[in-house]
Amino acid sequence: MRPSRDLHRLIEIMAALRDPERGCPWDVEQTFASIIPYTIEEAYEVADAIERGDVDDLREELGDLLLQVVFHARMAEEAGQFDFGGVVEAITAKMIRRHPHVFGDARGLDTEAVKTLWTRIKADEKRARAETRQSAGVRAEARPSGALSGVPLSLPALSRALKLQEKAGRVGFDWDDVRGVVAKLREEVAEVEAEIGDRSADKLTDEVGDLLFAAVNLARHLNVDPEAALRAANAKFERRFAHVERRLAESGRQPEGADLDEMEALWLEAKGRERRAR
Repeated sequence: MRPSRDLHRLIEIMAALRDPERGCPWDVEQTFASIIPYTIEEAYEVADAIERGDVDDLREELGDLLLQVVFHARMAEEAGQFDFGGVVEAITAKMIRRHPHVFGDARGLDTEAVKTLWTRIKADEKRARAETRQSAGVRAEARPSGALSGVPLSLPALSRALKLQEKAGRVGFDWDDVRGVVAKLREEVAEVEAEIGDRSADKLTDEVGDLLFAAVNLARHLNVDPEAALRAANAKFERRFAHVERRLAESGRQPEGADLDEMEALWLEAKGRERRAR
């Protein structure tokens, strides 16, 4: 079997890998649940390639992510549920339905009007799905309901906090002014400080969670993606700490053999270099 630009070849490869008799034992053993971590990991590797500006890696990582879609679709086809064509049909139908300003009569809308229309269409879809499930005999309590429903538990915590806050904001449960969010953040810091003395793991976990949730809320009000902001902060920390290690290595030492004041000075040196390079 040869590589190909034809999507059907990828579908054929996955079918061969899943063949119970001649396929790959590992691939044959997988289930929807067992490959969840790989699907999530591949999405993050796509984001990583984009942030690094590595186009070659991006092409490869997008292929890995596409493979995950094909993998899930193949398992569904084997179970008689749907196939890859059904996945494509569903997303094309959704994109056409959600873009009447492109494919329909709702022309000439600005960005805010498009967002409002998108939200209304999604709400209509949600109601239609609920009616379909009800007519099929699926109990309403089988799926979460309410203003905060539809936010996957598998999302990273920062991203899920953002989605929950956005949904609450759409029904009016939100700060009118970003300064109120800043005040809330200070309040949460004070509550963490108040619990430090007791050293109660449960209380500290609770208060630090509230602090992080408030920080996400501040990011949202400032139109900053908290997940992207934290990834950037992680990268910055790694970059500056690597500078500290390199500078210590020049004198034949490692961080374990340096005191905090010296490492802090090298950290500030790295920070100054970054500022001058901007």
